[in-house]
Amino acid sequence: MEDLYPPTAATGSGLLDVGDGHRIYWETAGNPAGKPAVVLHGGPGAGLAPMSRRHFDPDAYRVVLVDQRGAGHSEPRLDLSANTTWHLVDDLERLRDHLGIERWQLFGGSWGATLALAYAQTHPERVSEIVLRGVFTCRQSELDWIYRGGAGMLFPEAWADFLAPLPADRHADPLGGYADLIDDPGTRDRAALAWSAWEGAIVSLLPQRGYHETYADPAFAVPFARLALHYFTHGAWLEPGQLIRDAGKLAGIPGVIVQGRYDVVCPPVTAYELHRAWPDSRLHLLPAGHAVTDPGMLRHLRQATDGFRE
Repeated sequence: MEDLYPPTAATGSGLLDVGDGHRIYWETAGNPAGKPAVVLHGGPGAGLAPMSRRHFDPDAYRVVLVDQRGAGHSEPRLDLSANTTWHLVDDLERLRDHLGIERWQLFGGSWGATLALAYAQTHPERVSEIVLRGVFTCRQSELDWIYRGGAGMLFPEAWADFLAPLPADRHADPLGGYADLIDDPGTRDRAALAWSAWEGAIVSLLPQRGYHETYADPAFAVPFARLALHYFTHGAWLEPGQLIRDAGKLAGIPGVIVQGRYDVVCPPVTAYELHRAWPDSRLHLLPAGHAVTDPGMLRHLRQATDGFRE
């Protein structure tokens, strides 16, 4: 992956008590005196990925990675109590203060883009720049596209597999049906694997074996499905259209949006509407899907972080 910087080791890590019985795991990499940037993972249950460090020049950046509540190495794992978008926003503020950072760059894709926008609109004075990929804002139209049959028209066989675990009377409301299955210990694992397999089938422009294997791993699928359903069945505790509506709060914050034109998980209309509402953003629409490894994604993300490193 020539458009990534070489692998780097973590320079620090820890568990930060953020209240409500939660401790979030964090780690840093790169130059301790460098420009701060925080990577916000997707899912919301996917957890941090060490590869994310490689989007940044390690000589120029102090990169912070964090596992959100209930995800990855944060404790307690898979805990849904006191776990909302606004808890995560508060957690980031606690972490920023804990690490002695005044302002930082936000870097996130998919759900990570949702959280980046929610945080930046709440604390714009703490944000130096924003780099987003595969924009998702948790609007009902976006949820309907991926979980009520829109994307299924492009991937009918994978959609049939997605619906298979649900009783016929829940096919019109897959989110609610899967929420019931994921709450039942007797059906949780099968439901999580089917939920995860659906996204694995549509995530990249062309099939990539690595994604299918990752999404089929129960260690990934269970937190991925359980936390996603917790958030999506509650609309991520956002008002309808809130993150696009309030994009004016980002005025003065430079941003780069890297979006696949053929992204089936997060169709480009959301990135386009965000760009139009956010005057200081630049939008790159690429012949790619949702996956970060799709054509051109890594190169444009590196160009974005390189452009902001001074």
